[in-house]
Amino acid sequence: MTPHLAGTPALTTANLSLRAPVAEDWPFWDAFARSARARSIGGPHSAPTSWRAFGHVIGHWVLRGFGMFVFCRHGDRTPLGMAGPWFPEGWPEKELGWSVWSADAEGTGIAFEAATAARRHAYETLGWSGAVSYIDHGNDRSVALAKRLGAKLDVDAARPEGSDCQVFRHPEPEALP
Repeated sequence: MTPHLAGTPALTTANLSLRAPVAEDWPFWDAFARSARARSIGGPHSAPTSWRAFGHVIGHWVLRGFGMFVFCRHGDRTPLGMAGPWFPEGWPEKELGWSVWSADAEGTGIAFEAATAARRHAYETLGWSGAVSYIDHGNDRSVALAKRLGAKLDVDAARPEGSDCQVFRHPEPEALP
């Protein structure tokens, strides 16, 4: 028996399938988390820290009933990254987060597509009235994506404890096309 998260939703877009994480995603996450590409999420991480972080992603689904979706191209189960609603204990606000695990997938528009679907899910299914994205200084790709999603820098917003990240506030649901 392969353990899995039961009862989690799956989303589809024109090019992507978004689903809850599965055990087979671990090597892809680990390769990303242990690389220099993970510096915007506190990396590169050691193997034990990478393992705990992936457990955090899975556990969030269990504890909150929602979490990050792993996204793949239709017909290919290779995980390219994750995007989704995120609200771990101690976060000041509900977040829309994302990461692109595959360097080859960066700049292709799939993070925008995945984040748009994940935000729609947070607003329409989870009933969120808004969201922020916490983005490290220097993470220019994520800043560009947040802006493309219509989010605006909110210099007065609270940040997670110990962080001096930038906070981008997403448009409220009724302001979206």
